This record gives sequence, C-alpha cells and structure tokens, in this order.
Amino acid sequence: MDLQDLAKRIDRLESIEAVKQLKATYCAICDDNHNPDRITTIFAEDGEWEGRGIGHAKGHAAIRELFVGFQQAISFSQHMVMNPVIEVNGDRATATWYFFGPFTMRDGNRALWQAARYNDDYVKVNGVWKIQHLRVKGPFMSADYATGWAAKR
Repeated sequence: MDLQDLAKRIDRLESIEAVKQLKATYCAICDDNHNPDRITTIFAEDGEWEGRGIGHAKGHAAIRELFVGFQQAISFSQHMVMNPVIEVNGDRATATWYFFGPFTMRDGNRALWQAARYNDDYVKVNGVWKIQHLRVKGPFMSADYATGWAAKR
C-alpha cells in the first residue's frame, strides 16, 4: 500500500467519524428543546428535513420554523441513534440509522415510546460535514409509555 492509498483510507475513516459526530450533535440539539437557532448550523443552506406525517422543510428558515413547532409540541425527548451504515463518496455521504427514544408531548403531558429509521444524505461544505437531506422513515413504533407497544402490535 502506498501513501496515497493510506491517505484515502484515513480520509474515509475521518469522514465516517465526522458524520457520526454530526448525527450526535443533531440528537443533542433535538434534546435541547429542539433548539431552532442551533439546528440550522448543522444543515447545508439548502438542506432538507422530511418526515412523513411529521413535517417537511427545505432551507434554513423553514427548518428553523419546523423546530419552533417541535418546541411547541414536545416538552421532552431523548434521541438515541444506533447501528449506522455510512457510505462516503468524496464530499458526499449517506447513512442509515435506527432511532429509539422516549417523548413527552405537551398536549396532555402524554409520554410515548418512538422507533423509526433515519435515511440521511450529507455534504462537505468548506471542509465541514453538513446534513443535506434528513428523512425520518416511520415511525415504525409509537406507543403509550404506560401500556407499551406489545398490546397494539
């Protein structure tokens, strides 16, 4: 193996780790009361957030407004993502993540369990990885905290 091949391998591994850190930051922002001011810092200018039945926004202003709505609807969340499959191709990457987490909805102080999958596209902008298109697939499970998901499935 020559140095050029080694440099490419290291760049790929560093990119995968940067995407993992970016997704962790996304989860932290969501769990910081869906902070609408911070969320735009991790999306590309023309980035997109999409979740069937949840919402859709394209561009910083629309994503910020979407997260203001999340603040109004959700009083607590704990986003946990796992099992990433990340593919890097130069300054672009894709990833699939499993999601599981508890939520408390402001309406009725309702506690829920949620499970879904994220299918994301990423782009490197001026040397920094950003979310280009985040897609929430699901939820595959949404259940009342007290009764759980087994009774409904």
